[in-house]
Amino acid sequence: MARRSSIEWTESSWNPVTGCSKISPGCKNCYADRMSRRLKAMGNIRYKNGFTITLHHDLLEQPLQWKTPRLIFVNSMSDLFHPRIPSRFIFEVFKVMNMAHWHTFQILTKRSERLLKLNDKLSWSRNIWMGTSVENSNFSFRINHLIKTGACIKFVSIEPMIGPIYHLPARGIDWVIVGGESGPKARQISPEWVRLVRDICLKNGTSFFFKQWGGKQKWINGRKLDGRYWNEMPDLKISPFDYNKKALEIDDASFNVH
Repeated sequence: MARRSSIEWTESSWNPVTGCSKISPGCKNCYADRMSRRLKAMGNIRYKNGFTITLHHDLLEQPLQWKTPRLIFVNSMSDLFHPRIPSRFIFEVFKVMNMAHWHTFQILTKRSERLLKLNDKLSWSRNIWMGTSVENSNFSFRINHLIKTGACIKFVSIEPMIGPIYHLPARGIDWVIVGGESGPKARQISPEWVRLVRDICLKNGTSFFFKQWGGKQKWINGRKLDGRYWNEMPDLKISPFDYNKKALEIDDASFNVH
């Protein structure tokens, strides 16, 4: 069975790679770093190297064993385009995604330069959604790289949002996710920053998903924006996934990774 994810905008996670390294301010309080160290201390064999890049070749074909179609977040505990991941391994991940056509795969990267460099060598089947993480205006260049790729569905995750994004090229983006940082050292998010992005999405017909306000106790602050939930998703005609699940208010510590 696939591990069920508490991330509100997906169903399951698949981690053929674990570990990463921090490259920008949004990485400062990385949940995957905290969790990797915790799982190493617990003796989880997948995290014996902590947050160091580790390839799990035996997990490459895991999605092919999951017969029920689902949304799958690829490498929730890593970044597929990290420079320490060999290109041939990335191609193998894409090969599996191409084969598992009944699933929908969601990939997020901060390494947009490498994504664009490898773009022409990647097989962009329609079930692959490609996204980039952007924390403030200083890193909006990642979105321009993403737009140039061959992915059918392109999305932006602005989480943690630690500053405003004034110029969001929403016309080239299918979906935008916004969320505040959570955890003991969470940085504050401004409602005006969120409204600015939402309004750009509304103007351009881009699906908008507000994940959370975050904070030390994120379940207290909730995820309503101006009195309502924003759960918009891209056109899901290529996927049978029916987005009706409630927002799960589960702290990072409650993840149970096998």
